[in-house]
Amino acid sequence: MTQTVLSSPGLASIPETMHLTSLLNSLVEAEPDRVFAEVKNEQGEWSPVTLAEYQASVRAVAKGLIAAGVKPGDRVGLVGETRIEWSIVDFAIFAAGAVTVPIYPSSSDSQFAWIVDDAGIKVVAAERAESRETLAALDGAPRVFGLDEAAMDELAQLGKGVSDAELDACTTDVVGADLTTIIYTSGTTGRPKGAMLTHRNFVEHAKNVELDPNFGGFVRGETRGLLFLPLAHVFARLVMVLALSSGAVIGYAPTHKTLAADLASFRPTWMPLVPRVLETIYNRADTSMRGARKVIFRWSAGVARKKSMARETGGAGAWLNFRFAIADRLVLGKIRHLLGGQLAYVLSGGARLTPEIGHFFRGAGVEVLQGYGLTETTAAHAGSPDKTGIMGTVGQPIAGGEFTLAEDGEILTRGINTFAGYWNAPDLTAEVMRDGWFATGDLGEIHDGTLTVVGRKKELLVLSSGKNVQPAVLEDAMRSHPAIQDTVVVGEGRHFVSALVALDEVLLPAWLVAHKLPEMDVAEASMNERVRELVGRAIAAANEHVSRAEAIKEYRILPRGFSEASEELTASLKIRRDVVLKNFAAVVEDIYSRAFPKAGGEA
Repeated sequence: MTQTVLSSPGLASIPETMHLTSLLNSLVEAEPDRVFAEVKNEQGEWSPVTLAEYQASVRAVAKGLIAAGVKPGDRVGLVGETRIEWSIVDFAIFAAGAVTVPIYPSSSDSQFAWIVDDAGIKVVAAERAESRETLAALDGAPRVFGLDEAAMDELAQLGKGVSDAELDACTTDVVGADLTTIIYTSGTTGRPKGAMLTHRNFVEHAKNVELDPNFGGFVRGETRGLLFLPLAHVFARLVMVLALSSGAVIGYAPTHKTLAADLASFRPTWMPLVPRVLETIYNRADTSMRGARKVIFRWSAGVARKKSMARETGGAGAWLNFRFAIADRLVLGKIRHLLGGQLAYVLSGGARLTPEIGHFFRGAGVEVLQGYGLTETTAAHAGSPDKTGIMGTVGQPIAGGEFTLAEDGEILTRGINTFAGYWNAPDLTAEVMRDGWFATGDLGEIHDGTLTVVGRKKELLVLSSGKNVQPAVLEDAMRSHPAIQDTVVVGEGRHFVSALVALDEVLLPAWLVAHKLPEMDVAEASMNERVRELVGRAIAAANEHVSRAEAIKEYRILPRGFSEASEELTASLKIRRDVVLKNFAAVVEDIYSRAFPKAGGEA
């Protein structure tokens, strides 16, 4: 019924009694003065936090939660940016024997209401004032605390009457198989579902990632990881546990807006990110260049890509190595300096990475580990090895996991990181679990023992001719364009394929200057014929990846970008295709109501 199973044997197992609180306690007992994290002060300087200091804060806040009425098994909400206080409250919830329910600060009022009600949340720690106001206005409103240093002090003061023995009793009976968090999926379709993850999912999975010879090298030794991804996302959460377990120092950066400065000051050796970050770094560098400098940058970028590609085909020859030495001196070494000077690995997940971008960074000397996973697999389930990875694939299963393909090409996974099901939704759990395998909803291909993700099963378009079109191939090809925020390919039940194109509000100004176009906002640019011509070239280039029957025949540039406020994007910046099609239904109908010339032009 299924194809070949690819497996990676587990390299670590944990005692049944091991859980996240006992993990922290054992680490503190062994190395109390080990630096676990660094946080920025008001002057932008990084201050160390030892394991013992971190544990003391966790225990003080946990006592405050108990005093606030939190009991073992209760669900506690957590809403905020990537800051150490988020992590402290998370582990304090565990120490109180309770269950963390992360909520994105950007969630809509209806999403706040749904999650609080569905999970039965009675207490929430929320960073933003508007989040606290939204929560306080809900029917049966939970008790709300802040999420900053002052709020930590408030909780610690509240819990002064709770004894150590009372606190420790909360986790006496906790085991690895117990529920530790409910993470509501970002919900590209329908209501968010609460994925239940256990202590074992995090602890044992993290230890296997660390020990896996193909993937764990980035955290071994005196390594430094910069974390700016939202901790409400399972990817960042696993990274936090991995750093704690492995001994790496984690740098908490509350926003990506200060990424350039944080890279320079923290100087990470590794960093988890989503592909859009790499695309933005590359595009900003490219669009900032003029004249001869742009020519040199693009030549050097081409050499870097060739150097990376050569690694997959036997290695670079003398002529390529000679050109690389020049490119490295002129451009690539400066790129590494801008990335902090010692960034050796980036962990790319959350979306598909464009091979051209991956080859550039790998060729420039930053190893790109491409991962694949979902909330239901406790983040990464597969990844590309750091020395033999093929760009564009997500490699092999991480130690302790396996995957295969169903007959229709759907990716099935199982392993130590497989979730415990959906909260309050046994019917939905039954839909995705098949004889112990989790049906991901993603379509994949396996070649030479490596997995390539080709798209989402539910997003497959069927034209009126019966032709199947996977929109991800076209959308991925366009996503790395410096002026394009995202693209939604359209064609279900239609006689040809079209596209809705959203421009990138942040990168558009520099792109316009680079193409000697006047200053204009997104709405104005969407109606500009020269902009349309240049976007048409990007579409023509994307069409080269597919057959003529699958190619985009017509497109519209939208007058605004996709947004969370319009519910077109999830909190993790994934497209809600059905919402986009609903919001821009008139644009789609206009495309198909008239005949238009084909997109094309010089690539």
